[in-house]
Amino acid sequence: MRHDSGKGASAYPDHIEDLRVRLMNQLFSLLESQTRTRSFASSISALVRRVHGEILENFEQVLARIDDPVTVAMFRKAITDCQSLDMAFEKLVDERQRQWYKNGKYLKSVVDELGDTTSYLASVLVEKGLLERQSQVLENIIFSHEKVSQWKEFVQEILIGFHEIFPFNFFFIAFAEEHGLSLYFYYMGNYSDAAKQEVRGRLAKDMLSQLGLPDNALLDIEEYEIPCEVNLIDVCDIKMITVPVPDQAYGLDGLLGIAYASVNTLTAQEQAIVRSLLSVMVMVVGSSKVLSRTLSELEYYSIHDPLTGIHNRRYFNDMLEYEIGRSERHNHQFSVLLLDLDDFKDINDLYGHPLGDEVLKIIAESITSHMRKGDIATRMGGDEFAIILPETSPEGAKVAAESIRANLQSIAFKTPTEKAFHITTSVGIISYPRDMQTVEDLMSGVDVALYKAKGLGKNEVCEFDAAAHLTQIMRDSRSFVEDLRLALREERIQPYFQPIVDCKTGEVFAYESVARLIETDGKITAAGQFIETIEKYGLGRELDRIMVRKVIEANKAIMQTQGRPKRLFINLSAQEIQGRGILGYAEELCAQLEVPPSSIVFEILERDAIGDITHMGKFLTNLRKKGFAFALDDFGSGYNSFHYLRELRFEYVKIDGAFVRNIVNSRIDRALVRNLSNLCQELDIMTIGEFVESEEIFDLLKSMGINFGQGFHIGLPLDSLPDDKI
Repeated sequence: MRHDSGKGASAYPDHIEDLRVRLMNQLFSLLESQTRTRSFASSISALVRRVHGEILENFEQVLARIDDPVTVAMFRKAITDCQSLDMAFEKLVDERQRQWYKNGKYLKSVVDELGDTTSYLASVLVEKGLLERQSQVLENIIFSHEKVSQWKEFVQEILIGFHEIFPFNFFFIAFAEEHGLSLYFYYMGNYSDAAKQEVRGRLAKDMLSQLGLPDNALLDIEEYEIPCEVNLIDVCDIKMITVPVPDQAYGLDGLLGIAYASVNTLTAQEQAIVRSLLSVMVMVVGSSKVLSRTLSELEYYSIHDPLTGIHNRRYFNDMLEYEIGRSERHNHQFSVLLLDLDDFKDINDLYGHPLGDEVLKIIAESITSHMRKGDIATRMGGDEFAIILPETSPEGAKVAAESIRANLQSIAFKTPTEKAFHITTSVGIISYPRDMQTVEDLMSGVDVALYKAKGLGKNEVCEFDAAAHLTQIMRDSRSFVEDLRLALREERIQPYFQPIVDCKTGEVFAYESVARLIETDGKITAAGQFIETIEKYGLGRELDRIMVRKVIEANKAIMQTQGRPKRLFINLSAQEIQGRGILGYAEELCAQLEVPPSSIVFEILERDAIGDITHMGKFLTNLRKKGFAFALDDFGSGYNSFHYLRELRFEYVKIDGAFVRNIVNSRIDRALVRNLSNLCQELDIMTIGEFVESEEIFDLLKSMGINFGQGFHIGLPLDSLPDDKI
C-alpha cells in the first residue's frame, strides 16, 4: 500500500516498534542497574557481617582477660548493643532484598505489558492518508437507476479507486445460480491469455469449493480489463481475500474478493482496510444485482401478460400508435382483430380458475401459431385478445380472423374428469385508414364490431361498418356525457368506503373512498361504468372536488362521534396534477372543519403519475407541505422504466389487482407480486394488495410481506363510514 509521504503503510508500525525498543532498553537498563545495586549491597552486607563478627570475637577475647567487674559490665553492654545492631542490620538487609525482588518483578511486568501494548497498537493503527483514500472510495459509491441497471460497469468505477489504496491484481465476484456458477473477473491491467486461463482455473476451483458446489458445475464467466499499472510476480503466488454475500440479506449465495501476487505479506491494517472495502462492495454488488434482476423482470412484465407470456394491453397501445404512424408515412393499410371468448365465465365457474388459466394459455399459443412474422398478438385482459395485422387489407384481415376462429373452435380441451369440451370465439375487425384513423377511434370501432358479432349469436366474425354505427356511437356517447354533467351539477355523486386491513393484525387500517353515481331513479352505478367518460370529457376536476368535500365532511362527522378521524384514501384524476388547485381546496376544507390533513391520503393511477413527472414532483412536494400523504394506484400495471422511483417518493403503492387475484394459481404472478413487495420494502414504501377475493390470496400476500390488503373478501364498499375505530 502507499500513502502521501511515499513510505509504506508499515511506517507507522515501524515507528511504534522503534519506540518499543527504546523503552525496553531503558527498562532493561533500569533492571540491570537494580540488579547490580542488589549484588553490590549483598557484598557490602557480607563484609559488614564478617568485620562485625571479628570485632565481637576480639571483644570476647579481651573480656576474658579483664577482672574488673565495672569494665566487664561495660564490655558486656557493648557486646549486647553490637548484637542488637547485627539483628537490626539483618532485618534491614532482608527488607531491602524483598523490595529489590518486588521491584524487579514489577519492572518485568511493565516490560511485558509494554510489549503487548505496542503489538496491539501496531495491529490497529492505520495511516491517516489510507483512511482518507478509503473515505474517497466510499463517497463515490452513489446509487442511481443507471448504475443499478449497469452494475457490472459500476463495479469497474469503484475498483479504480479501490486499486489506489491496495494494488491488487484481480477482483472477482461469484454467484451460485440455478444453472451453475456465474463468475465475473476484473483484471487490473493487461495479462496474457495464458495468465488469465491460469487465474480462471485457480480462482474458479477455490470459489466452487467455498460455495459447496461440485467441481464439474457449469461456469458462466464474464471478464473485464481495467487499465492500470500493476506487477504480477507469479500466478502460483496468488493469494485471496474473500467476503461472503449473506444469503438472508439479498437472496443470493456468493462471494466477493480480491486476488493478488506479492512478495510482501499483508499487515493487519492492510487486511482490515481491504475487508472493510470488500464488505461495502458486497452491499453494492448484492443490492445492485438484486435490484437489476427485479427491474429486468418488471420491465419484461411491463409489456408481457404474466399468464400467457404474449404481449399485454400497454404494449398493444404503443404498437398500435406506432403502426398508425408507420402506415401513414408509407401509405400502408393495416387491420386490428379483437377476439372475445364466448361464455368463458362458465368455464371458470364449472371447472375453476386453474383450468380457465390453462385454457387461456393454450388459446394464446394457438393464436400466435397462426400468425405471420410481424403480426402482434396481445392479451387485453380476462378472455379478450387483440391482434395487429400490419400491411393487411380488410379482406385479408377477414380471412385471418375466420382462420383463427375456426382453429380455436377445433381445439378439444379436457375437464378434470377428462371430459372434452370446446369453446367458440367472437371476432371484431377494423381497418386503417378505411374505418378510423386514431387509436381511440380504432379501439372504439373494433369494440363495436366485436359486440355486433356477439349480437349475431356469437362464434362470428364481424367487420366494423362506419356508416351504420358511427352516428349511433356518437349519439349515445354525447347523451351519456350530458347525463354525467347533470349528475355532477346536482352532486349525485356519493362516496362509498371500502376497508383496507393490516395483513399482520387483520385490523382495519384505512378506507378507500370510491365514487358511486346515484341515478335519477335511485339506481346506484359504480365508478367503473362512468370514469372513462369522465376522464375523456375533462370532468375529472368536478368529480374530484365533490368527492374531496364529501369525504372530508364524512371524516368530520366521524370525529364528532368517535373523537378522532379515520385514515381515508381519495382518488384524484390526472388533471389535478396539472392544476394542483385541489390541494388548496382540500387544505381549506380541512382547516374549516378542523380535520387533520394527515388523515387524508390522495391516490392516483400509476400511468398518470409517470406521464408527467415534472408536474408530479411539484405536486407531491406541495402535497406533503400541506400534511397530506400519497398513494400510487395500479402499481406494476404499465411501467417500462423505474427512474421515477428515484425522482418521486410515495408513502403507499397499491399493487395492481390483476396480478394479485391470480397469485394462488399463477407462479408468474406470485413472483411478480413478491418482487414488487421486495422492491418497495427496499425503498421503505408501504404496499397495499388490491382484489383480495379469498382467504388464500390474503394469506399469500401476508407471507410475501405485503403490508395491507383490500378487496371483496375483506369488505364491500359501504355508503357511510362504519362506527369502528382505526
